[in-house]
Amino acid sequence: MTPDVVTQAYNRIKDFINRTPLLESETLNERLKSRIYFKFEGMQKVGAFKARGALNTLLHLKEQNALPKEVVAYSSGNHAQAVAWAAKQLGIKATVIVPSVASKVKIAATKAYGAEVIVTKERQEAEDLAHEKSKTCFLLPPYDHDDVIAGQGTVALEAWMEEGNFDAIFAPCGGGGLISGTYLASCLFSKSVKVYACEPQIANDAAESYKTGCIKRFETTPMTIADGTRTLGISERTFQYIKKLAGFYEISEEEIVYWTQWLTHLLKINLEPTCALGMAGAYSWIKRGNYNKKILVIVSGGNMDPSTYLKIWENSHLESMPKID
Repeated sequence: MTPDVVTQAYNRIKDFINRTPLLESETLNERLKSRIYFKFEGMQKVGAFKARGALNTLLHLKEQNALPKEVVAYSSGNHAQAVAWAAKQLGIKATVIVPSVASKVKIAATKAYGAEVIVTKERQEAEDLAHEKSKTCFLLPPYDHDDVIAGQGTVALEAWMEEGNFDAIFAPCGGGGLISGTYLASCLFSKSVKVYACEPQIANDAAESYKTGCIKRFETTPMTIADGTRTLGISERTFQYIKKLAGFYEISEEEIVYWTQWLTHLLKINLEPTCALGMAGAYSWIKRGNYNKKILVIVSGGNMDPSTYLKIWENSHLESMPKID
């Protein structure tokens, strides 16, 4: 794909989605000697960036007079809601298959948008069942589709439209749809911007793929607290963009908890643990001497299960303020 597909996607979906805010923390900027902008997709439709890719895919099909009567998807959470919501906008049926480890909050929201939800034991089983059902309806994958990637790229495009160029962009990586779209969007506005993917250490299949040059997959779902990244592996489609990134940051579970707490406190927003990955990566980058830079951190969503919330706040880290040593 060429970067202009992101602009096309934005023009396609802009009347349906929310233009989400760019947030700043003066305290954080001062302590980290940086200008950090947070693109908060927790205020997006369904509470996550996934609404963009799902809607772009279905609207593009409609443009081509190929809108299906039914769509099927598999997901560990936010994509499930996004497909259910997008299908509802276009008046078509949605069936979403989720593994049992998926967030209960996200499953309930998916049902509320009118989708039929099927729960399987493992993620691979959910994928297999979705592919079986795709024989009779349209399969809308969470990241392995050009229109999904283009739609996710509109997050970074919107930020650029509002604030101009950035020195570096940090985004979480699960299956790679968001980071691939972010890379594509960055090609529209700068040849110098560095795009970094951020991934949990215990769910680092994409980082390992990046380092080795071949796709690595997990056999079972990695149980990171950042449930939005509980994927088995990236795809060949997303890998072609991931290979072009400036680098990866692998984030510990402790760092995820720390930054979830601090971003909640400093930005006064509700965000899920996956959102902490980008800031954790940006923090590591800044500490390497990258001071006084303009940074975009994509805060991917705000849907957190109550049980996860309790884990996040089991012990407070707010007495240890972020700083540069």
